[in-house]
Amino acid sequence: MVGTGLLGASVGLGLTAHGVPVQLADPSRTAVALARDVGAGQPARDDDPEPTLVVVAAPPDVIAQVVAAELAAHPAAVVTDVASVKGHVLAELRAAGIDLRRYVGSHPMAGRERSGPSAAVPDLFVGRPWVIVDPGDADADAVLAVRSLAVDLGAVPVAMAAAEHDAAVAAVSHVPQLAATLVAARLRAAAPAALDLAGQGLRDVTRIAASDPALWTSILAGNAGAVHRELVELRGDLDVVIDALAQAERASGPETVAPGVLAALARTLSAGNAGVARIPGKHGGSQRTYALVSVLVPDTPGSLASLLALIGDAEVNLEDLALEHAAGRPVGIANVSVLPESADRLEQVLTEHGWKVAR
Repeated sequence: MVGTGLLGASVGLGLTAHGVPVQLADPSRTAVALARDVGAGQPARDDDPEPTLVVVAAPPDVIAQVVAAELAAHPAAVVTDVASVKGHVLAELRAAGIDLRRYVGSHPMAGRERSGPSAAVPDLFVGRPWVIVDPGDADADAVLAVRSLAVDLGAVPVAMAAAEHDAAVAAVSHVPQLAATLVAARLRAAAPAALDLAGQGLRDVTRIAASDPALWTSILAGNAGAVHRELVELRGDLDVVIDALAQAERASGPETVAPGVLAALARTLSAGNAGVARIPGKHGGSQRTYALVSVLVPDTPGSLASLLALIGDAEVNLEDLALEHAAGRPVGIANVSVLPESADRLEQVLTEHGWKVAR
């Protein structure tokens, strides 16, 4: 394991849990020691047996050099990387004349807002897609080795070409990261009184804005082309909204707004609804529509646990759960998503046990 940050240490933890010996390497000796202490493996030594698989978890701007070095250092090993961009890595390796028969790029679609080995968890990849990028030169055994790695860690292997992968992650990961960051950045100038009004919607939109700036600068630079294309299209959509709002602002009332202006806003909002509906749901495929049962939860130890236990006792399957917190209030709201046919029964059970419910 070369690189012992969140992804590298999580790979180590997952493999160690399966009894696979993991050798840890990282430019930071402290990171290696911490990864060892959390159980991700043992620091690599000169007398270690030769690895059969090397996983490189380094920043995107140095991945190609590290992969090339590992291919040279371990002439019998398959080498993969888990960087979130693939095209520029492959291009650099080809430009350097690297023999790619033992190299297969990959990218587990998993992560957390926290970074470093202390944030690593062995089940980080369970149920998550793990993209496998065969450069076209790789031996079949090399591709199988990386696919087996993904499966062993509980992930779902997905084969994609490098360019296809980079375009996909630009749309579903990199641009959302930028959007969350830009919205969060606007809050720097917000009045404290305005921030006191913040609800769960703002927290949801800005949650990923807490990510590591250095890492994301490297990611965005590595996938600049695909991200740029997505942002240009997003700017076009934003311009439509800006123009419509400018016209609405100049009008003396809704009835005097120029024809088509409100329709433009409605089309934008409807397009967002349609986009959300395409995001795969809990069980794959299109999102299923769930019923939402909102429950007031006292801000006291054990309250949420009691609520969840009662839902289980009612034999209602919890499809999703989101918590809302109001600043300075002694209660929060648990938004419980359940199958529509279970909602009435759940509401009745909760009410009978003294919970305040709003649907």
